[in-house]
Amino acid sequence: MYNNYKKYPCCDCINTQMSNTYNVYPCPLYNPDYLRQFNDPYIPFNDVNDDSRYDSSQLSRSNGSIELKDYGPQPFVVNINKATKQNNTFLTVLWTGKHLQVTLMSIKVHDDIGLEVHPNIDQFIRIEEGQGLVKMGKSKYKLDYQKKVYDDFAIMIPAGTWHNLINTGDKPLKVYSIYAPPQHPRNTVHVTKPNV
Repeated sequence: MYNNYKKYPCCDCINTQMSNTYNVYPCPLYNPDYLRQFNDPYIPFNDVNDDSRYDSSQLSRSNGSIELKDYGPQPFVVNINKATKQNNTFLTVLWTGKHLQVTLMSIKVHDDIGLEVHPNIDQFIRIEEGQGLVKMGKSKYKLDYQKKVYDDFAIMIPAGTWHNLINTGDKPLKVYSIYAPPQHPRNTVHVTKPNV
């Protein structure tokens, strides 16, 4: 918390002295008694609440798989890599909140998400497994931004941008997507790509 290279710890202290003749500290961050409370070793937080909505261990089945369903809007923690790779549906909503939604997708070989635009929604897509080609543009007739994407790549799609993600690999393309605000109704599952 204390930085030896920075003279003042916060913006409130920029124009004040660290101490005066009366040994009064204008900022609590420079008071040694205040700082002493942070010298204890870090002790990780252990959740003692037995409410299962907070307990991610309840998500695992006996075979080690994760139950893929919409867990929102309650607090939720999951191994997103494992959940994404386990998903075999075209789209499954994993979590829906008031301002954000997480979906899992599995795109078949030589298939795609489908050319689409979300006028008022920003979208984030992360590739967990596979490879593809992302195309984006201001018009569906002019997708002038194209990039090859692979495992661990992230794609940011601004609202109002036409886009498509095509699986160019030899196995399903496993991705998760974040929409802000939510795009799909709660609990949405599309086993196969919808015919639009």
